[in-house]
Amino acid sequence: MKIIVQRQIQDAISTTGEMLIDGAHECFTLEPAQPIPAGTYDLTIDFSERFQRLMPHVNNVPGHTGIRIHWGNWRKDTEGCTLVGESEGKDFIGQSVDEFNILFQKIQGALAEGPQVITYADPTMSATGGTGGGEQ
Repeated sequence: MKIIVQRQIQDAISTTGEMLIDGAHECFTLEPAQPIPAGTYDLTIDFSERFQRLMPHVNNVPGHTGIRIHWGNWRKDTEGCTLVGESEGKDFIGQSVDEFNILFQKIQGALAEGPQVITYADPTMSATGGTGGGEQ
């Protein structure tokens, strides 16, 4: 499964984008105004102390630990992570829990087939899976 977070708009409050799975729209994303560096990272599922459950974990991010994909609606909910939702607005995403549950099942299934990665692409990068060479 090829997962790309294609960032679209970055302002002083947040970074919004779209998650693509195998080239098709999966959901909308919301990250902090200063998101993690663009690039490709290992994606696993492990236990989150904060959420007290299994959660997707974006691994080996330079200068960051505990980067997760989870639910939430506003910048304050990100805590440096990637939020997912079915709808979007200015610095907001909605129906986040529903979308997270759908996405979590897809990630679990993909991991059962083998190791997975996730690519974060800035607006200046191609959604074809750039390697993090875009501008921040």
